[in-house]
Amino acid sequence: MKKITSHIKNPAKVNKAAKLAIQLIQAGSVKSGTSDYFFAILEAAMLSSTPCTDPSVRADYHSLFMEAQSTKEHLNKKQRNQLAAWTIMAVVANDLYTDDSFVFSKAAGQIKDAISNLPVATKDDDAEEAMSLEDNTNVADEDSKTRAKDKDNNDEDQADPFGLDALLHESTKKGEKLKTKSEGAVKIKEDEEETKRFLKSQREALITCLEIAARRYKTPWCQTVIDILVKHAFDNEARFTARQRDAIGKLWASIREQLTRRKQGKSVNGKLDVNAFEWLQQKYAGEKISIRHSVGGSGDRRAQQWLG
Repeated sequence: MKKITSHIKNPAKVNKAAKLAIQLIQAGSVKSGTSDYFFAILEAAMLSSTPCTDPSVRADYHSLFMEAQSTKEHLNKKQRNQLAAWTIMAVVANDLYTDDSFVFSKAAGQIKDAISNLPVATKDDDAEEAMSLEDNTNVADEDSKTRAKDKDNNDEDQADPFGLDALLHESTKKGEKLKTKSEGAVKIKEDEEETKRFLKSQREALITCLEIAARRYKTPWCQTVIDILVKHAFDNEARFTARQRDAIGKLWASIREQLTRRKQGKSVNGKLDVNAFEWLQQKYAGEKISIRHSVGGSGDRRAQQWLG
């Protein structure tokens, strides 16, 4: 699996590496004991400099992530969440490039369902939309320092060169209670952060899907499906963050303009307003947040894989 992980990052080897990974899944080689190694393969694939929506690798990613759905039971919660977000890009978004109207409509339906399942965005979500790497790193560092401090304190408690355990017994019990309480608080915080990261990844992936769909508006048979999809997103814009709501609003306004022209019998160019989406694309591509925690890579072009 480690060899596949190293090869799948290379665009020239994606096809072969993806096929080998699929063979592992079908052979039942992905189990609880090997799931971390398998997940590393998926992670490496999504960290590739070539976007998963690139025409040269689109089919490979689609096949791999479709097959990966059968491994969910062997993944932990964080990995399942990340797989769900990746699947939106590797499978659903790629389906939007199809020439099959049925597949296109099905993908649009999946996007609508995913939007409906999002919770309403909060003011905190809007505020965190602009958070920098430094902010996220500081949170992680503080958690790490807290855990390290707890470990040091525990090591000191275990050292008893003067045989004072009896005298310190009561104090140690209190310390253990405080430590347990502290660990519980850290666990709750970690769960909350994981939920935020998952929702952030989902929202960004869905925004990307809307942009891909919008760019297909020039294809006549796509237009009605896109009209309905973007209207649904607009009706549910409260489930997105501030900048995303702005992009959706402008996109829906441009669709209304196209609809009006069609009803009046006037010609339409099929070009929609995606400027706000392009701004978001640059923002996501520039994020310096680890893909383990969110969508992007390490501050270079890696996050562009989410953006077609």
